[in-house]
Amino acid sequence: MSDYQPSSRRPIAAAFRRTADVAVRICLRWGVGADAVSYSSMVVAAAAGICFYFSGRFVWLLAVAPLLCYLRLWLNMLDGMVALAGGTASVRGELLNDLPDRVSDILIFIGVAQSGLCAPASGYGAAIMALLAAYVGMTGQALAGRREYGGVMSKPWRMVALQCGAYLALGLRLAAVGPWRGPTVLDWTCLMIMLGCLQTIFIRLRHILAAPQLRKTSAPAASVKGGRDDQQNA
Repeated sequence: MSDYQPSSRRPIAAAFRRTADVAVRICLRWGVGADAVSYSSMVVAAAAGICFYFSGRFVWLLAVAPLLCYLRLWLNMLDGMVALAGGTASVRGELLNDLPDRVSDILIFIGVAQSGLCAPASGYGAAIMALLAAYVGMTGQALAGRREYGGVMSKPWRMVALQCGAYLALGLRLAAVGPWRGPTVLDWTCLMIMLGCLQTIFIRLRHILAAPQLRKTSAPAASVKGGRDDQQNA
């Protein structure tokens, strides 16, 4: 058993956590480790990406892909709960918990980019911005000791935005609306995700720079520099 406690945990609604209580007990009883749950989230994300990839030919897959995205989020939550309940939480576990998240984002948005329902640049742009937003959040943990989760386009909301875009695109295809020239529904969805990620990056950077740890370390440096300047000017 480990007494390690993660330095930062994503705020998750209690009602959503309760949906995993039974699964946590099953994992502990069957000896399913948190690492296995983390890896399974990548498999589910790959399945979501594949559904998006083929949704241009089989439009009904637009109904399935978002459900797999939510399953991915649920597994992302479950792995941490299993680690804490089983006493196996560790620094290594935090790394293995975060890396599959980033791989999952890439797999999902690559599928969107190659679906034929939007410009490839839209999907790849959303993937890049998602990675940057997550990177800034992790930078907060490295520099200020606290992972930053602020902003309008955190991981769960990226999946919500993608679901809304996918279901709207599905509805328009089933209603035989279009085709029309210009950006598609998924293009606009990816653009919204990119703009939301920009806001998220700004908010997280602002919180990091306002952290007491950074203020304490920057103040002496400024005074030393000022002292040297005074000596040079004297």
